[in-house]
Amino acid sequence: MKIGWIGTGVMGVSMAGHLQAAGHELYIFNRTRGKAEPLLKNGAKWCESPAEVAANSEIVFTIVALPVDVEEVYMGERGILSVEGPCRIVVDMTTSRPSSAQTIARAAEKRGIDSLDAPVSGGDIGARNATLAIMVGGDKEAFDAVLPLFQSMGQNISYMGGPGAGQHTKMCNQILVAGTMIGVCKSLLYAAKVGLDQQSVIDIIGRGAALCFFAREAPLIPVLILTLAKLPAYWLSPEQAPSSFCCSQDSPVLLTLIAPLLIALQLPQ
Repeated sequence: MKIGWIGTGVMGVSMAGHLQAAGHELYIFNRTRGKAEPLLKNGAKWCESPAEVAANSEIVFTIVALPVDVEEVYMGERGILSVEGPCRIVVDMTTSRPSSAQTIARAAEKRGIDSLDAPVSGGDIGARNATLAIMVGGDKEAFDAVLPLFQSMGQNISYMGGPGAGQHTKMCNQILVAGTMIGVCKSLLYAAKVGLDQQSVIDIIGRGAALCFFAREAPLIPVLILTLAKLPAYWLSPEQAPSSFCCSQDSPVLLTLIAPLLIALQLPQ
């Protein structure tokens, strides 16, 4: 199958690589061509714009940085939806706003194209190992058609509902992740204040009911604590922070330490 892929960053390059390894023909675009080199060396075809990707592909996947990037990739002057061609399904795997997913779905529908929003969880490790959790919103028939491709990238794939449902599910994920991170930091700050060895604390409580990603990734803990101690709480709007940290799709949100902490550490989403 001819597949388009836009966004070959830390996550995207591995995810696209799995589709390539499965025998699909890739047409790719990224703002920085150098990040696409691993795919190009294995036979992927470079395109000069998202429009050129769509003009050559049956299904187009995107995974970029922010909602504004998503909207430009789809609806910009040289965007995916600006051309006629064989493209019949578009799949945005960026962590973005539910409202953006719904806007893209409406615009795609006018052109006879099905749209899925399919954000992922599992980080770069999950992307490399094809063990991502993929939460999908959009047309059910389109989901069924793309499911074999999702299965090349992840182990847990769920259809969550109509347009935007995948992004709403990812918001639930991020709220839980943020709260868990703060809990781990507070636990270790307490351990330090009462004179306990932080690593020893994690080693034991991380094997009981407190087991979680942040407890399991022990080498990150000293960095978490150090960063937490240096950063003030502040307001961020969805335009100022990565969309994955926004608990509301359109309104400003108070992110007490969580956003700057995640931005500084670039932890898996």
